[in-house]
Amino acid sequence: MARRAIQKDVIVKLIVGAGQASPSPPVGPALGSKGVKSIDFCKEFNARTAHMEPGTPVPARVTVRPDRSFTFELRTPTTSYLLLQAAGVKESKGKVRGARSPGKEAVGSISLKHVYDIARIKQSELRLSGLTLEGLCRSVIAQAKTVGIAVQP
Repeated sequence: MARRAIQKDVIVKLIVGAGQASPSPPVGPALGSKGVKSIDFCKEFNARTAHMEPGTPVPARVTVRPDRSFTFELRTPTTSYLLLQAAGVKESKGKVRGARSPGKEAVGSISLKHVYDIARIKQSELRLSGLTLEGLCRSVIAQAKTVGIAVQP
């Protein structure tokens, strides 16, 4: 008797600009290798992120089933992106970047109100809803240090 292999769902994690998903890299190769038509994902992703500011990096978690169908959930923008936007850091070479040597130099500063606002945005995410707001604020402050942003009281 031959044993039949049980196929499991495959999870693909992507970070794509809001409203800017296209079948080109990184979306096309990541989903195409799993047997998913990337154009279907792109159309649905762009429709779901149409209300957001174009280009905002949105993490997506795509679950690909053995029959090549898929579902995906969108998450809130990355904490570092939200911090850099709050600090007003300008783009260089098309990307927003933090400090080259965090701890020694700062690229900007934010107030505790910004930290609180970012923590509230992150708390709306289902997987982080169980954490306290104070814990999320501490996490945001720690992330600010690693990006090179000073937090002013």
